[in-house]
Amino acid sequence: MNHDFINYLITDPKYYSDNPELFRKNLTKVLKQKQVNMACFRDKESNNYEELAKIFVNVCKENNINKILLNSNYNLSYKLKAHGVHLTSSQFDKIKEAKKLDLYTVISCHTFKDLDMAMQFHANAVTYSPIFRTPNKGEPKGISNLKEIVNLYEDLNIIALGGIISKEQIEEIKKSKAYGFASIRYFI
Repeated sequence: MNHDFINYLITDPKYYSDNPELFRKNLTKVLKQKQVNMACFRDKESNNYEELAKIFVNVCKENNINKILLNSNYNLSYKLKAHGVHLTSSQFDKIKEAKKLDLYTVISCHTFKDLDMAMQFHANAVTYSPIFRTPNKGEPKGISNLKEIVNLYEDLNIIALGGIISKEQIEEIKKSKAYGFASIRYFI
């Protein structure tokens, strides 16, 4: 399976702001400074979610991001002509609906059961987390567990997530043969 290693940026209002102008400025700066080929708008608190999502999609298109996703809201993703959706680990029942809209569908996985369901429902990719220590995300799974999962689920595009903040960690993930890595803080 030949592909570019996925550098997957995920936003967080804590770092990007929910002020539309600041959000646009911060996102543009990050996209120009770091190599990103997939990006997800994730914001569980701002009241102007749709307005920010629209700015996110436009800024990502201006910066030629290959895959532009919104977190959990596949109908809005479709409406704003994003490429796809990143579903939460409680949304396995939504994979089929998102795929019906021809959206690239990523789902968050934390267990073997999650990974089995992602395969069964034909998700395009999964995030598997947390790999490294992350605030409030439980015990890290570590690189050897990631390698094991990548080998066991060779037909699944597995993106490592959780606590990834350094180039050294990314090199370790590349060696695991994972499809890519996702992070909030690495890109800041």
